[in-house]
Amino acid sequence: MEKPFIPYRVNLSFRSFAEGFTYVNSDSEPLCHYFGGVPYALPPVGPLRFQKPQPLPPCHRYGSKAHPESYIRGCGFCPQPGSSAETLDQGSWDEDCLQSNIWVPVGDAPAQGWPVLFWIHGGFLQWGSPNGSDLRALLTESPTRCIVVASAYRLNVFGFLASRQLVDSCRDFDVNLGFWDQRAALEWTHQNISYFGGDASNISLGGYSAGSHSVFHQLSYDLGLPEHKAIVKRALMLSNGPGLQPKSFDEAQDQFDQLLQALHIDSSLLPAEKLAKLRACSPREIVEASSKIQLHQFRAVTDGAFVRHSLLEELSNGVYAERMKRRNLHLIIGECSHEHHVYGLWRPPQPGYQNMLSRLQADYPRRACEVLMTHYFPDGNLPSKYGNWQAAFGHIYADVQIHILERGMLKALVKHGAGHLIHRYRIEWRAKCVDNDLPTHFGASHGSDLAIWFWSALTDDEKKVAQEAFHEPLSRFLRGEEFGWGTQHALQLRTLKSNGHVVIEEDTRLNDALVLWDALKKVGATGDPKESAKL
Repeated sequence: MEKPFIPYRVNLSFRSFAEGFTYVNSDSEPLCHYFGGVPYALPPVGPLRFQKPQPLPPCHRYGSKAHPESYIRGCGFCPQPGSSAETLDQGSWDEDCLQSNIWVPVGDAPAQGWPVLFWIHGGFLQWGSPNGSDLRALLTESPTRCIVVASAYRLNVFGFLASRQLVDSCRDFDVNLGFWDQRAALEWTHQNISYFGGDASNISLGGYSAGSHSVFHQLSYDLGLPEHKAIVKRALMLSNGPGLQPKSFDEAQDQFDQLLQALHIDSSLLPAEKLAKLRACSPREIVEASSKIQLHQFRAVTDGAFVRHSLLEELSNGVYAERMKRRNLHLIIGECSHEHHVYGLWRPPQPGYQNMLSRLQADYPRRACEVLMTHYFPDGNLPSKYGNWQAAFGHIYADVQIHILERGMLKALVKHGAGHLIHRYRIEWRAKCVDNDLPTHFGASHGSDLAIWFWSALTDDEKKVAQEAFHEPLSRFLRGEEFGWGTQHALQLRTLKSNGHVVIEEDTRLNDALVLWDALKKVGATGDPKESAKL
């Protein structure tokens, strides 16, 4: 589809001028402004691979008035796995990916500037990019009028490699880099969005899937900062939850050792020598090796810096709720009714109990996996309700990523007096355009509701459904106004039913979810009572 546009530039003050473009319709009327691939940090290449994002130097300039830098494409595409070695899109990869795509409404901004939505894309923290989004319809037809900043960040090995050995020995090696990238992009947005017409004092944080999981960690980090360093005013967690307390350095070391073996790097080398070998590997070598090992999912580690040792326990002991109340920070959070269909497609295990256990260990701490296997397979056999092992995996994966842990999190926040800040939803409806991407029998599955949130390819009747169900209250939410969610208490759901009608209903899955939440807590996966003394 052709997207006609005309050049559009902004004055970035001491950083000079940047040029994007304005999308226009067939009558040459402006739709919205776009800047693609605007750097927020130095390229993480060469010696900066596996280091925290390095800020742009004070002397950095985005071109000049006479020759502004052109930002009309998109962010660099972090090297990432495909569905197989044959589907690796190596030609589009670029480790120089610490950039943002910025979408700006046309017309007169409010006196304080446009509200800002800082958006984090999903992809299991293994793959994905902000480049696929087209927000023209959202910013011109829906009630949701805000600046959207969608940033790329490092993924898989490049963003979440961890090793106690390297952390202890190499000052130029850091962990949880994908999260540090997101924070750097958020800080850049706070410092610079006013030049694009945005209100730096009104930044909402939102994300989908792994982006939603990232929102939890970004929000947690922001809540742990002194007030004068905090940025986030409110948050949206769409189709993902807090996750489990991330793996320890000891467990992450097992994954690191597997990766070195797959790359044929001698385990007897000194830590600095191992790091040098890793930096010398090509992106393709790293991606292919990571896909061959048992622990093939690279996720956050509990490092005590970005991810606090007591993070999940802060939900249970009330610390998290108190911080949210002190900041009056509201959260919209929810799910689709059939998330499991899509979750079952990502690296499913071969049939069998041990294969399932091995697959779960790629994502989660070992003791948590033991609890999950006991809960879902009490006699070691496949329950008949699942049909096959892949279906069972989809349900377990969706439960841990979304259904179970978000309910445990919310129940804890309500218990400690933060219920008035929680606004839940559930989606059982899907737009017709989703049929192009997902089988109809999947129903409202993971990702099907992106058409709602981004106002994508909706019919006129579907736009009415999306507007009444979510976009009218969402637009007020982003402005910081009373937004009329309709629920009477925090554990109720604003549900978009399959017929397109909105109802307020009770949560029938809550009690069952809390059983598993509590079982996981006993092994420290959703909080460890022994850690509370450290708060």
